[in-house]
Amino acid sequence: MLDDSSPIFAQIAERLADEIADGTLAEGGRVPSSNELAAFYRINPATAAKGINVLTDDGLLDKRRGVGMFVAAGARERLLERRRQDFAQRYVAPMVAEATRLGIDAKALLTLVREASEASEASEARLGAAADDTQSNPVMGGITL
Repeated sequence: MLDDSSPIFAQIAERLADEIADGTLAEGGRVPSSNELAAFYRINPATAAKGINVLTDDGLLDKRRGVGMFVAAGARERLLERRRQDFAQRYVAPMVAEATRLGIDAKALLTLVREASEASEASEARLGAAADDTQSNPVMGGITL
């Protein structure tokens, strides 16, 4: 649910943006109303509306008078591009700077990234297989006796 880490309206905007980014809210799809969001999160409708307005101001949502709010055309790609740029600034640039300080050249850095990616994929595959095992053997809440 919501927490105290940032303003509630910002968390509402971020959650809706996440749903646009992952495709849960498709382009042209209807977005929950401020009243629906308020009821779901048990917050003031004005706070929910403020979160929706953040995305409207960013051009990610369109208001259709008398119908509701909808995900704007091209919103997902614009959002993903913005997040890719943020990712590069927040994570990649500092990583490259630290690698330079440590004397790690670009080739070695790419190797490290590739190895970390492969390890992450292998870990996810193991977790997926373990989840499949628990679903196929649902004994004592997933614990096989």
